[in-house]
Amino acid sequence: MYIRRKIDSYLKEWKENPDKLPLIIKGARQIGKTESILHFAHAHYKSVVYINFVTDVKFRKIVEDGYNADVIVKNISRLKDDARFEEGKTLIVFDEIQDFPDICTSLKFFKIDGRFDVICSGSLLGINYQKIESNSVGYKVDYEMHSLDFEEFLWAKSVDESQIEDMLRHIAKGVPFSSVELSFFNDLFFDYCLVGGMPKMVSSYLQRNTFENILFLQRQLLNDYHEDVRKYVEGMDQTRILNVFTHIPVQLAKENKKFQISKVASGARFKDYRGCIEWIQDSGIVNVCYCMLFPELPLKGNYDDSKYKLYFGDTGLLIASLDDESQDDLRENKNFGVYKGALFENIIAEALRKQGYSLFYYKREDSTLEEDFFVRTKRSLVPVEVKANNGRSKSLATLINSDHYPDISRGIKLCNANVGYENNIYTIPYFCAFLLKRWLREVEW
Repeated sequence: MYIRRKIDSYLKEWKENPDKLPLIIKGARQIGKTESILHFAHAHYKSVVYINFVTDVKFRKIVEDGYNADVIVKNISRLKDDARFEEGKTLIVFDEIQDFPDICTSLKFFKIDGRFDVICSGSLLGINYQKIESNSVGYKVDYEMHSLDFEEFLWAKSVDESQIEDMLRHIAKGVPFSSVELSFFNDLFFDYCLVGGMPKMVSSYLQRNTFENILFLQRQLLNDYHEDVRKYVEGMDQTRILNVFTHIPVQLAKENKKFQISKVASGARFKDYRGCIEWIQDSGIVNVCYCMLFPELPLKGNYDDSKYKLYFGDTGLLIASLDDESQDDLRENKNFGVYKGALFENIIAEALRKQGYSLFYYKREDSTLEEDFFVRTKRSLVPVEVKANNGRSKSLATLINSDHYPDISRGIKLCNANVGYENNIYTIPYFCAFLLKRWLREVEW
């Protein structure tokens, strides 16, 4: 069973571009990159030549005679006699390029040659991706893929486009959801948070209509991530990255959710971990949320890269990493308040990143003002507060009403509540978080 993904429409648009560049699809492992590529490839090309540099290491020899497209095609055909190369009708897929980044040097030559389309894909590119960047600058286009977002999950549950457009209408028009609608979407959202967006887990959930085996699969994937770090990282950085990864749930459980390197290991210093944070972010495993210097536009450059929060890229994996007592409380009582609201924040951080937002928060030095996230419209900075319930939002009100923050005129509160608007604060249910960017594109403030 193929699960519809947002990359499907992107790949069709890419193919229809007469001046297309070779495409690199990057992201964490097991998010469905290969499955989506091959589903698209077999539906739109007469011939698909698939090369996997992990399972077929012999294909690493195809560049021994140079990077010219003719030479590589000839060498592929020598090693894979069933490969068919028809001009204008063939897609070459280079998979697992993190194990052979040199292949990306050939992208320039395939673009110049122009006879065959090329898609590359890789998991946990990390430091190797810097080599890919230098080898193919100007001759490739990147697509960052994530695990399923809630909209893709709704598609998989047969929620059609008209229902999703109706959800957007509720936000845009300020029309509250009915009690039936709230119950329906809240139940689906709870299931999505537990299952996460990894295709293997979603497929199991859809086929069985239960959570059977989901936790086992999630914890196995977490183990696989650990193995990938051991495989692709050398020396002390390996230990440091694993230390960071394993401490994320622990530090999210604290009132002060800022990630503190000093708590990771005895004598740990930020300067020793800077490259590790970048690697784990590039891998797609985590989302990094930086502390703004001041809540004003522009966002880029207006942050302290030594102060940040770390969130899991997939909330299902965060939940799978919790202790057994928290697991029981969450699953039996649907208590997302475990871990002091960390799950709520992680869910929203994930939703924002999957919409293409970079993540920023703000905390005043004296701790008298703190805001979870910030996004923007055409002209305004918009604070986003994540609440476990529909309580007062003191910091949000301060940012909106104070003359010290001229870029802020309205705010968003995401919580377990219905749609509402009061005192320039929009209240929006968690399950609508995936629609924020679509909605904010249309507003005039």
